[in-house]
Amino acid sequence: MGVKKFLVFSGLLTIGILQAQTLHLYGGADQNQYLGCINCDTFDKNSVWNKFSDYGNAFSSKSIWNTNGNYGSTYSTYSPWSAYASYPPAILDENGNFFGYLTLNPYKSERSELELALILCKHHDDIKTDIDGWYEKLFR
Repeated sequence: MGVKKFLVFSGLLTIGILQAQTLHLYGGADQNQYLGCINCDTFDKNSVWNKFSDYGNAFSSKSIWNTNGNYGSTYSTYSPWSAYASYPPAILDENGNFFGYLTLNPYKSERSELELALILCKHHDDIKTDIDGWYEKLFR
């Protein structure tokens, strides 16, 4: 995998470069539920950007985009989109290195400061309605 650039919504400002690491989400109380790859391309079966995968489909129980699921609801203690989540998903690379928690909860210790995590948190409502468009904005 090559270097990927992230662009903000306007498409005009480059906000960072992520080296060739794949970043994965793990959720649940023990972070033992795999929730997909947050920087894999849309054709990857594990990508949260692949709307046909278990992790990118808005109706899948393993998707952060499922607004009614444990991992995508604004009320679930396991969701990154809950401002009160006690157990939001952890971001890990392929070697198990920890990059913080993907969460809106401002009080969660070790909240991720990765640029991609910050973008996902800021724009998650918009991303849910246009996953393909946001993938293009962020990775192309």
